[in-house]
Amino acid sequence: MITKRQYIEYLISTPVNYTCSNLAKHLEGVSHDAITDYLQRDKLSARGLWELVAPWLKDSETAYLIVDDSVQNKQYSHKIELVKKQYSGAEHGLVRGIGVINLVHSNGEEFYPIDDRVYAPEADGKTKNDHFREMLLNAKSDKQLKALTLLFDSGYASVDNLKLMVRLALFFVTTLKDNRLVSLSKADGYVHLQELEWTAHRLEHGVSVKLKEVPFRVQLFKVVATNGDIEWVITNHPEGTFSTSDIQNENAVRWQIEQLHRELKQLTGTEKCECRKARSQRNHIACCYFAWLSLKMQARRWSKTVYAAHRDLFSDYLRAELRDPRIPACVAA
Repeated sequence: MITKRQYIEYLISTPVNYTCSNLAKHLEGVSHDAITDYLQRDKLSARGLWELVAPWLKDSETAYLIVDDSVQNKQYSHKIELVKKQYSGAEHGLVRGIGVINLVHSNGEEFYPIDDRVYAPEADGKTKNDHFREMLLNAKSDKQLKALTLLFDSGYASVDNLKLMVRLALFFVTTLKDNRLVSLSKADGYVHLQELEWTAHRLEHGVSVKLKEVPFRVQLFKVVATNGDIEWVITNHPEGTFSTSDIQNENAVRWQIEQLHRELKQLTGTEKCECRKARSQRNHIACCYFAWLSLKMQARRWSKTVYAAHRDLFSDYLRAELRDPRIPACVAA
């Protein structure tokens, strides 16, 4: 038998190999079959993570909810359930992998995952936007979170999502794809974003526009990076609330969820499970969130980053090897 605690501690402790066979090799009295049986038998959900995270949240009306998805790359695996070809931002193209949609709470500094869903339309018939709306409604009705501002990218800026947030009396800050149609006034009609004229005032303060099929106006900002790249950002905060630099700062908080994705992959091995069954993959991913939270809590106690906390696990090993190497160096006389 193996316990949930043992599996999570293995994910925290192993430096590279996250497979069941590697765990069985190093955990006395536990077979490979016992580990795979555990992953297929248990049914972990994001609810357990929320119960651990909730006491740590610094929730208020000025806090943020952040939504984004991440692809667990399985491009070399051809018999793993849940794997499908989908777009990966990390790879900048289509890859075979398992998609996970995350909801993160942030007070602008500290952030914690509070909900996650595996994207498996063949199994449940749900789109990423369906999961987005379910997680949002759950955050407000069930979790009773006070955060009023949602941050997300253009993939979730659908008409239905924007309408839902306004019905819930929430604010949003999101990017737009440059093929969206906007209108300055009824007389002007709709044009593509790139066709708008940008005066110095508009570049500094944004411009009020109406998105096609959206029954309310939003403030549109043209954010130009130092390399010339353009990002279109909208918000339903009242006109005059933010300047372009302010909206950049608001939008920058969204990158905390990218930090979470990176830490989950690099420190807990979310992509590394080789089990074929969907339930095993789901449980492995769920355990990775608990492993990340364990690292996060220890990093807080040590006043370090999660990367530094993880590296400290191997400091004693390195000191011992340097004192008395088990594999001595071959050197010339």
